[in-house]
Formats: sequence, structure tokens, C-alpha cells
Amino acid sequence: MDKRTLMQSSLAVLVLGVATLYLKSAYLSNLVMWIAIAVLTAASMRFVLLIGELNFATAAFVGLGAYSAGVAATILNWPFLAALLLAGVVSSGIGFLFGFVTLKTKGPFFLLIGFAFTEVVRLVYTKVQWLGGNSGMVGIFPPRYLEAHYSTFVVMVVGVMLIVLVAFERSHLGKTFVAIRDNDQVVLSVGLNVHMLKVACLCIGAFAAGLAGALSAFVNNVISPNDFGFLLSTFALAYLKVGGEDSPLGPVAGATLLVLLSSVALSMGAGEHVFYGLAIVFSVLLMPKGLMGLLPALRRLRSARRRSA
Repeated sequence: MDKRTLMQSSLAVLVLGVATLYLKSAYLSNLVMWIAIAVLTAASMRFVLLIGELNFATAAFVGLGAYSAGVAATILNWPFLAALLLAGVVSSGIGFLFGFVTLKTKGPFFLLIGFAFTEVVRLVYTKVQWLGGNSGMVGIFPPRYLEAHYSTFVVMVVGVMLIVLVAFERSHLGKTFVAIRDNDQVVLSVGLNVHMLKVACLCIGAFAAGLAGALSAFVNNVISPNDFGFLLSTFALAYLKVGGEDSPLGPVAGATLLVLLSSVALSMGAGEHVFYGLAIVFSVLLMPKGLMGLLPALRRLRSARRRSA
């Protein structure tokens, strides 16, 4: 990432963080945090797409991060920042083991393994009583010095993590990930260990997902196994498809739009899921490359009007 892009991204994160300081409504503060966490979850899934794999185990890594932070905060009484770091490290460590075993498969096989892994991890939570079993864990609160401005903290952390993911993507390592997606045999032919590079990509994505889980645990104060089922990965995929997976801003656009729509649909009762589903279907049909895919078309239209003028 060049210095200009880094400065612009950092300024945007800072402006958004400062803006949250002026949110007086508790509902709006929570909505901003839900959007930010959804953005980071979708971004973690998108990062693994750099190697051409759809990671349906994203929900499992989010759950691992949430439960790790919950254990650190409520059982071990660790400091808040240490709990966040533990969440990312645990998710990344489990991601290494998961990726080392499973990334020898490709495409739908890896997707199905990720789906199964998510459900197995969810079932494990229900059987472990010191994790709360089916009832989950309660009392996961942010520190008192952050309670009034936790939404600002969440936005800043998510923003910094997005910048880190984009920096990885635009580095030589990120370009190698893309080369693996395009043709892994070419990468293999120059002597690089394709399998371990894939595992490294998954570990980075898992760290981001674990951090998203930890932030959500401190937002909701309560977590349960059903919060981290396969539907969480489905929603993350929807954010990507609606926003556009080709752009780093795709998760931001898609998660913002769909979380806002879901907050509106809450008042529709039983029609909530129908409304949410139709929004996804129409977005994908009308915008094959997502919201961010509309920008090149708009630029071409603007250029055409300028030339005609």
C-alpha cells in the first residue's frame, strides 16, 4: 500500500471514529457497532477469497474469537486488550490446524468441510459446561473506561484491521495469493510452497474473524452457540455479493446496506426474513459485481457526458 492511500484510509477511519463520539442514541451506537463487526466478518471471508477459496468456516472462527474473549474476561479475568489479542491468536492458531489439514482440497470440497467444521465447533460449545453449554456465556462487559465510547473503539479497531488486510492484499504476499487463485501450478513451478501459503492466508483471515467475534462478545455481553452457526457465514457471503467482492470496499458497502435493511425489517415481524432475502436476491440479480461494480459504469457515463458536452 502506498503512503497516499495509507494516509487517506487512516484519515477516513479517524473521521468515522470521531463521528461516533457524537452519537447520543444507544440504538444508533449499537447499530454502528453491528455494522462495523459485520464489515470485519465479511472482510475476513473476502481475504481468503484471494486464494480462490470460499471459507464457510468463517462463522467458526468468529465463534472461537468470541468464546476466547469471553473466557479471558469472565473466567481468567484478563485485561480487555489481552482478551482481544487472545481471541485473534486462538482463531488464527485453530485456523492453522484447520487449513493445514483441509487446504489440500479445493472448491466445493473445502466449502463443505468448512460448513461441517462450523457445525462441529457449535456443537462442542453446547457440550462444554464451563462454556455455558446451550445457555452460553454471560457478563462479557467492556472495561468501564470504554463503556461510554465503546462504539468509537470498535469502529477504530475495525478500521485499522481493514487497513492491515488491504496492506497484506497489496503486498508481494497478497499478489502471490492472487497468483495461486489464478493458477497455483505456476506458483508451484517457481519453487514456492503453495499449500503453506494458502494456510498463511487462512490464518490472517481467521485472526480478523476472531477479532470480530471478540468485539461482538463485548457488544452483546452475552454469547451462545447458536450465534455462530452456518447462517453467520451465509450473511457474510451476502455482504460480499451485495457490496462486491472485487473491491476492498465491497464488505463495507454490502454490510452497511444489509445491516441497515435488516434493522428496518425488524419492524416487519414474520416478514423480516422475506424482506431481507428479497433484498439480497434483487441486489445480486441487478448488480452482478455488487455496489462497487457500479462505480466503473458511473465513471464511464460521466466521461461520456463530458465528451458530448
